[in-house]
Amino acid sequence: MNYVDRVLEELKRKNPNEPEFHQAATEILNSLKPMVEKHPEFEKSALLERFTEPERVILFRVPWVDDEGGVHVNKGYRVQFNSAIGPYKGGLRFHPSVNLSIIKFLGLEQILKNSLTGLPIGGGKGGSDFDPKGKSDNEIMRFCQSFMTEMCRHIGQDTDVPAGDIGVGGREIGYLFGQYKRIRNEHVGVLTGRGLSYGGSLARKEATGYGLAYITAEAMRARGESFAGKTVVISGSGNVAVYACEKVQSLGGKVVAMYDSNGYVYDKNGIDLAVVKQIKEVERGRMKEYAERVKGTEYHEGCKGIWTIPCDVALPCATQNEIDKESAEALVKNGVKYVGEGANMPSTLDAISVFQKAGVVFLPAKAANAGGVATSALEMAQSSGRLFWTFEEVDEKLKSIMINIYRNMDSAAREYGVEGDYVTGANIAGFKKIAEAMTAHGIV
Repeated sequence: MNYVDRVLEELKRKNPNEPEFHQAATEILNSLKPMVEKHPEFEKSALLERFTEPERVILFRVPWVDDEGGVHVNKGYRVQFNSAIGPYKGGLRFHPSVNLSIIKFLGLEQILKNSLTGLPIGGGKGGSDFDPKGKSDNEIMRFCQSFMTEMCRHIGQDTDVPAGDIGVGGREIGYLFGQYKRIRNEHVGVLTGRGLSYGGSLARKEATGYGLAYITAEAMRARGESFAGKTVVISGSGNVAVYACEKVQSLGGKVVAMYDSNGYVYDKNGIDLAVVKQIKEVERGRMKEYAERVKGTEYHEGCKGIWTIPCDVALPCATQNEIDKESAEALVKNGVKYVGEGANMPSTLDAISVFQKAGVVFLPAKAANAGGVATSALEMAQSSGRLFWTFEEVDEKLKSIMINIYRNMDSAAREYGVEGDYVTGANIAGFKKIAEAMTAHGIV
């Protein structure tokens, strides 16, 4: 049995009942085989075992009181996965589906994603099975304060810098930061995604969506194409989806569909983003309301049908494993040419195989959605230097980072004889830096 297969077998044995973590580790480690074969010293120093084992896993209870005085208890997580190239960096997810497997898969992906940005940040992830939906602002505040009361002892601007993720937006970051400042008596860049009035960065809200559009546009440019005239389907309706839509439209693409967890809208004339922003960002409403306000729009219950809409470009921006083999086959049948992952691991392994076999340009999440964490690192730099860059300055840095990510993973794929395989290219390009740093630090 070769080294990679042995590590995977042992990982699954030691971490039973963690399917998402197994899936991420399988995809990453299998794609690293060409590199591992050239570096027998990796096995001698158990580098892959150390890479896939978190440096620290923190689990804790989060008690909070609702508006009626009822007491609830949720689970809290922070996985500090790898600090070889910098302090742990990765979002917090508040969603009922959150468990240790999901946090570990996200953390493992985050290591490579952060490395790809070229910035000095390690990988981590955290969150809770708390559901913000249907909760009042005061209930969310009390939950966030309880969550941070425990987590504050494990994080710091030079140790671990969390950000937002699903269920954690500007409101939640504000409550979390306020509690950290209250307990620690320091105003430092310990969380990113903060409001502009207390140390945040311009373009942070837009960053993941904009970055997704930039890297997809670069892949198109390398093939003599652009977004101009392309039909685009985007899943989700949160920050990533909304701002991917905004940037794609500015680059000439026609976004015809978006969804939330209840169902999707199809607007053959092109999504009216102002209406989406009003519903999702101002009213915190549902996408069904879009169809009620925009004539000629179709609304369909359920989400899977969105992938049957003919398109040139698909940008999954919702959640993990939203595109399965059947959905991938439908996309290929209907002519998709580019798939860029705006969410974390939104395509199953079978779906990725379908895309690659069909010659679809597939841009994996750790590369395609790295814009958010890249801009978080830029926010950290501004915080450390007490600086404040303009929107244009941050946006230009973001665009440059995303273009470099594409070129680096393309170069790595070519170097290892798998031209066009950006799953392999991204993993190798990201892992190279991690391996060098871990080796330099010795057996730690």
